[in-house]
Amino acid sequence: MSKGQSVGIVVFGHGSSVASANDAVRLVAESAAIRGGWKLYETAFLECTPRLEDAVKKLAESGAEEILVLPYFLTLGIHLQRDLPKIVADLEQRFGLTIRVAPPLDGHPELGRMLVDRAVSAAGATE
Repeated sequence: MSKGQSVGIVVFGHGSSVASANDAVRLVAESAAIRGGWKLYETAFLECTPRLEDAVKKLAESGAEEILVLPYFLTLGIHLQRDLPKIVADLEQRFGLTIRVAPPLDGHPELGRMLVDRAVSAAGATE
């Protein structure tokens, strides 16, 4: 991201017909925004609302000059390889903004620790 420009951040998930699943993504985004000191952020989904287009529009209207999309996806699957680049190219053209996309969560060093924590928690629940 360019220094001196206002950056809007979008936490971008797949989306679910189960409302509580989408709410969970929103809560993670809110927590990250607080920890990261993000002034301009939105949550968006591929397969439900709000869509990435809605988030980009809202951030642009709030003064964002660049957008950073943080995929809330574990791996670089078909949606991130095929669908997201097309959506981003269209939105860059429509809104005249630079939109960058971070890698998915896969490969982050904390994922292994999280699995260990879950295993310990589950093992403790069965004792």
